[in-house]
Amino acid sequence: MAMDEDLKKAFEKSKSGTKDEQYEAYLDILEITDQEVDWAYEVWDQLLEDLSHTDNHQRSRAAQYLANLAAKSDPENRMVTDFPQLWEVTKDKRFVTARHSLQAIWKVGLAGEAQKQLVMDAMVDRFENGTEEKNYTLIRSDILQNMKQLYEHLEDESIKNEAMRLIELVDDPKYKKKYQKIWN
Repeated sequence: MAMDEDLKKAFEKSKSGTKDEQYEAYLDILEITDQEVDWAYEVWDQLLEDLSHTDNHQRSRAAQYLANLAAKSDPENRMVTDFPQLWEVTKDKRFVTARHSLQAIWKVGLAGEAQKQLVMDAMVDRFENGTEEKNYTLIRSDILQNMKQLYEHLEDESIKNEAMRLIELVDDPKYKKKYQKIWN
């Protein structure tokens, strides 16, 4: 089944409507893509392109839409190949864009074992090696929150074990305590 006209309009409004129309369309698209849809590949390539759009809002929205679509509507497992492009947006020069993208990335891990491994590997590497990044303590918090979301959906003890291992690596007692609270 193809996308209906209302949804096509929502994608257009999320790009070119007024601020209110863009936001309303964004919320509608996130809600719709949180379920399995059969039209994902009708927008997939455009969303990949939008990951490098000049407008940071477009980059952020494209990343969030793709994360949702990858979770439930990617039977060809395209995200396995396209993940590096999506991950790049989590390092966007605009921190709010990077953060919104990072906070959605865990959903990719719901799609299957390969996708879960891609997400976990990327997050673990960033947690361990990203201390030179600006706002790295917030990024670490988001990574641990992502792991918690994945764990709650998949009930995979290896995710929890990895999160606990990462928390143990933290030297600063204040942040270690904050990170532990995510999992309590």
